[in-house]
Amino acid sequence: MLDTTQSEPPGRVSVPAAAEEPRGCLFALSQPPLMIFLAVIGTLLLLAAVHDLFVL
Repeated sequence: MLDTTQSEPPGRVSVPAAAEEPRGCLFALSQPPLMIFLAVIGTLLLLAAVHDLFVL
């Protein structure tokens, strides 16, 4: 006799477990607009620190 029990309904495609994992912080940091924004903010902070140390 054939085993007719199925773990998934017919027609449904199983998705690999890797595709269901949430994306982490490293994915967010790899986005160009965020990196440009962080670079601009970092440059402004660096310029302010250099100004305070050497000009004032």
